[in-house]
Amino acid sequence: ELLERVKKGGGENAILRHTQRNKKLFVRERLRLLLDDGDFLELSPLAGLDMPYGDVPAAGCLTGIGKICGAWCVFIASDATVKGGTIYPIGVKKQLRAQEIAMENRLLSVHLVDSGGAFLHLQSELFPDKLHGGRIFYNEAIMSAMGIPQVAVVCGSCVAGGAYVPTMAEESVIIDKIGTLFLAGPPLVKAATGEDVSPEDLGGARLHSRVSGCSDHFASSEEEAYECIRNVVSTLNCEPVPEQDRDHDSPLYSPEELLGLAPLDYGCTLPIKLILSRLVDGSRLQEFKAAYGTTLVTGFGHVEGHLVGIVANNGELAHDAALKGSHFVQLCGQRGIPILFLQNTAPQPAGPASISQAHSNRLKAQASMMAAVACAAVPKITIVIGGCFGSDSYIMCGRSFSPNFLFLWPNARVALVDSRHFPRVPPAGDWTGEELELKQLKAKFFPLLCCFYCAFKPVLFSALSRLEEESSAFYSSSRLWDDGIILPQDTRKV
Repeated sequence: ELLERVKKGGGENAILRHTQRNKKLFVRERLRLLLDDGDFLELSPLAGLDMPYGDVPAAGCLTGIGKICGAWCVFIASDATVKGGTIYPIGVKKQLRAQEIAMENRLLSVHLVDSGGAFLHLQSELFPDKLHGGRIFYNEAIMSAMGIPQVAVVCGSCVAGGAYVPTMAEESVIIDKIGTLFLAGPPLVKAATGEDVSPEDLGGARLHSRVSGCSDHFASSEEEAYECIRNVVSTLNCEPVPEQDRDHDSPLYSPEELLGLAPLDYGCTLPIKLILSRLVDGSRLQEFKAAYGTTLVTGFGHVEGHLVGIVANNGELAHDAALKGSHFVQLCGQRGIPILFLQNTAPQPAGPASISQAHSNRLKAQASMMAAVACAAVPKITIVIGGCFGSDSYIMCGRSFSPNFLFLWPNARVALVDSRHFPRVPPAGDWTGEELELKQLKAKFFPLLCCFYCAFKPVLFSALSRLEEESSAFYSSSRLWDDGIILPQDTRKV
């Protein structure tokens, strides 16, 4: 339902103004004309969905991955039906993430610009810092130096800082009558100088194609512009990836059954091999150390014909499991095999953690696996199929460990702790050493604790409620902490 809502852009009235009054194509129609078969993987489609900018998605742009003339590309396409394509902080973050993907994977970058520029009321969240709007232009320069091609279409307003996007691209197309490119539009010219000037005279397609030279190609219509860009891409000497000829088997068990297998209690009670048998080609997994550290499943398999190493939670990430994970990740790094992580963090065991030798050994083993994951110089893709809590998130290549891509199933939870599994004090029994001291302290301060609980009970419940809300997959994806929510049955294709 949310994805369908996003596809409607700024709503029916905004789409009518965009397509009928302004005679422009809707952003998804533009992509269908531009991309091979019109097919693409949209990245973070729910970004900005519940942000405080109104009742429509606030990103104001689509980002995704598709093919043009057989070459993989990343596209950044303005959606002018969402507040005129105005750039909000979440929109900047979304564009920077798309550029990061293009740089990591050396993918052609395509900009479809139709934007009113930055939302000035939030300039402090858009302009001054390192990862604000200016970073987009910095990245364009760095990508050019890396030899990563960038092309652009001016298919609407291209105002203020955004005017640098097409002018810094290797080749750009501007569309007659609807494409305009200037630092400040006619209203600001009028306010500053008193001069009346039309958008066409100030920064239209003919001016920039014939006089300024800011645009390299003139198109009389949108259809012509996208055909021109396809022709430009065909001359970039990008090697098409011949993976469409790759033969592969389907899983023996239907991926549709993943809808009924997606874990809802985040307790790893479901054997992970039931999930894997519906993800890998032929349901074949060449397991590594199958009988050792069984709470982590590691092994080699194929997904859509691609060889991958698989690291999947199957319970608590104990000492043996972490050692096995570290060994396997290092093997993948040595062999140049991409790694697929499937996260489903086990709940914390009841009772306070004791600082025992076993506990210390587990921490050391987990730290070793964390280092191995961070240093493995191979592509890494992480899917959160259940819970994503605490240090297990880092060890299993969460967002802070920079996987090439991170996707969530709709049931996923992302938080420092699971609100339903807070540690509880163990029942009375034999207390020794530090535990006895803790018991004595509790007895001494019990009246004070009771007063504290009564006074702050509403605050505590509010905090738990907030934690529950902020750990949902939709809260995460709205803030671009991941690359999007995907349906379980689509995992293989994604």
